Amino acid sequence: MNRLTIFLLAVFLCLGSTVTLASEAITKTVGAVYGEKTQLAGKQVRVSGEIVKVNNQIMGRNFLHLRDGTGKQGSNDLTVTSQETAGVGDQVVIVGTVSTDVDFGSGYIYPLLIEKATITKAK
Repeated sequence: MNRLTIFLLAVFLCLGSTVTLASEAITKTVGAVYGEKTQLAGKQVRVSGEIVKVNNQIMGRNFLHLRDGTGKQGSNDLTVTSQETAGVGDQVVIVGTVSTDVDFGSGYIYPLLIEKATITKAK
């Protein structure tokens, strides 16, 4: 094969795997992510809800807090990191990887975090 064909095949395979990963995300509520955090660790989840807090460009990423009305006090606010952002009050769908016991140092420890999320405004 010539170089162009190999390059195009490589690009197609990379794009195809990205699309596959997004479609394999497990749809959960905020409360369910908290309840199943051990089983979901390392897996991609899709969660819909309202952005209630935003801190942009902290340690090279944006921190957003998502609520959907599920969960109890202490398990009703999901912290999400992303290179994308949204505004407080926005209804969104996030897709990201569940991480547990994340320690950023300086006392910033997260028992549950959704990392490297994509953010789409809900319709």
